[in-house]
Amino acid sequence: MNDIISIVIIYILLIQFKAIENSVKMLTVIPVPALSDNYMYVLTDEERTAAAVVDPVEPKKILNVLKQNNLTLTHVLVTHHHSDHAGGNEELSNLLRSEGLPKVKFIGGDDRIPCLNEKVVHGQELKIGEINVLCMHTPCHTRGHICYYVTDKKDDKVVFTGDTLFIGGCGRFFEGTGRDMYEALINRLGNLPNDTKVYCGHEYTLSNLKFALTVEPENSDLKKYMETVQKQLDEGKFTVPSLIGNEKKFNPFMRVM
Repeated sequence: MNDIISIVIIYILLIQFKAIENSVKMLTVIPVPALSDNYMYVLTDEERTAAAVVDPVEPKKILNVLKQNNLTLTHVLVTHHHSDHAGGNEELSNLLRSEGLPKVKFIGGDDRIPCLNEKVVHGQELKIGEINVLCMHTPCHTRGHICYYVTDKKDDKVVFTGDTLFIGGCGRFFEGTGRDMYEALINRLGNLPNDTKVYCGHEYTLSNLKFALTVEPENSDLKKYMETVQKQLDEGKFTVPSLIGNEKKFNPFMRVM
């Protein structure tokens, strides 16, 4: 009899553990292409308690994705002030207002960002539903550039790098120096876990990798990844995400010592 009771208790505990495990919120990222080669992103937790968008330069596309997925927008994460990233902010704000939707937070690190109503600094943490966002100041492409490192309770890890880090490359030094970019790529983004997924701001991957091959023509990891990327593009797929660990293997700007 005692054995039967013990088995029943163990069974109940297993069910409870499974329920707890399933209740943990999981991060979802939806890439949305924009303009000629931009990426916008929609992100939410598994329970869809809140949603954020990254660099919504084409607001109508973003709103369509939100509606298709029954998501309520709460946060706009803007990496930098350039018009191909922040140029849709005012239109998005107007569209939300015209549809009677709640006001959202426009987040960024630069006063030049349109509609900015929450300025963040390096190391600041945000909560969006059940996901956590760490703001990383990565000045160089612009002096107020912010990358967003996002994690959830299942230990999923992604980083939205805007025009600081591309797959196989990095952004132009419009408002910074080589030392600034080194700090951003090596000492900040490079210190993220290797399994962090990288979602960048543009589809420059193939041209970046071709350049990387001129720097390291014998890099076998680079050659293999180029084959993967070419296949993705041939099939009409996105080349995002990469991984921080992959970038350390073939991105020449993350291999500088």
